[in-house]
Amino acid sequence: MQPLIDNARAYGQRPEEFAGHAQGQSPEVLFITCSDSRVVPALITGARPGRLFELRTAGNIVPSYGAGSPSGEAATIEYAVQVLGVTDIVVCGHSHCGAVGALVRGDDLSAVPAVRDWLAHAADAPGPCDPADPTVAEAVQRHVLAQLLRLRAYPCVERRLTEGRLRLHGWYYEVHTGAVREHRADTDTFETL
Repeated sequence: MQPLIDNARAYGQRPEEFAGHAQGQSPEVLFITCSDSRVVPALITGARPGRLFELRTAGNIVPSYGAGSPSGEAATIEYAVQVLGVTDIVVCGHSHCGAVGALVRGDDLSAVPAVRDWLAHAADAPGPCDPADPTVAEAVQRHVLAQLLRLRAYPCVERRLTEGRLRLHGWYYEVHTGAVREHRADTDTFETL
C-alpha cells in the first residue's frame, strides 16, 4: 500500500496539470470492462484523464435494461450517452476472466452469494470452452458479444445507433500478452487492432 500512497502524494504536487479538469468532462468513449485489477483501460488505450468514461463490473456484465429497476450500470450508460454524448462504447472482455470462467465451469459460488447473484445477470452462459484453456478466450469473446446485444436494448443506445451518432465495439484483451483484438462483424472474428 505504501507505494500507492507515495505516488498519490506526488501526483497531487502538479496542480497546473489538472486545472483544466475543473471545467468539466467530455469523454469520447464509454469503456465497459471487468473490475479485474489486471485490466487498466487508460494503460491499454493510452488515454489521458477526461478521455474515457469507465464502467467496471465483475465480468464486464451489462445488465438487462429495465425501467422499473434502476442500477448503477444503467445510470452510467445513460449518463454517458445522453448527457456526455459519447460517440463510441467499447465492451472489453479479457483473458483469464474469473467471472466468465465460473459461468462456463458452473462453479459453486454459494460461498460468495453476491457474486453468484451478480453473475446471474449475465446473458446466456458463454457456452463451452476447452477446460484446459485457462484463458477462456472463446467464452469471453462470446460473452462480449452478448453484452453488446444487451446494450442495444437500452433506449438511449438504440436511439443514438439509429441516428448514426454512436458506434459499438467489442474488444478482447489478453492479460498475459497485452494484445487487444476487436470483433469484426464482416468475418465474425476477433482480430488484432
